Amino acid sequence: MITISPITDKERLSELYNENKIEFTDAAFGVSAISGTDELGYCLFDLYEKGIEVHILESHNDLSLADGILRSALHVAAERSAMDAVYSKNAPEDLFVKLGFILDKDERKLDIDKLFGGCNCKE
Repeated sequence: MITISPITDKERLSELYNENKIEFTDAAFGVSAISGTDELGYCLFDLYEKGIEVHILESHNDLSLADGILRSALHVAAERSAMDAVYSKNAPEDLFVKLGFILDKDERKLDIDKLFGGCNCKE
């Protein structure tokens, strides 16, 4: 069974941020997909009072898993009423397009409202 949940180990979170060359701040957050003891993927993002900035989404080219991981990250934000979702310059924009989550490419906005609908993955 695959479980996607917040990364609560700050040391592991810091390690992932450093591996991906992202500044680790107080806003740093992440979710990971785990099956047994295997980490299948993760999403690193900064969580602010009003929104979320997604930096990395790693799912080893599994679109369904990527969709679930991104939805989990957006859900963490939505639970905290942080409904503005953007992605950083180094985020995998092409993956967000495949998943159908791009709201505005120019402003790098994600459509957090898609969280409440079904998967729109496009191969």
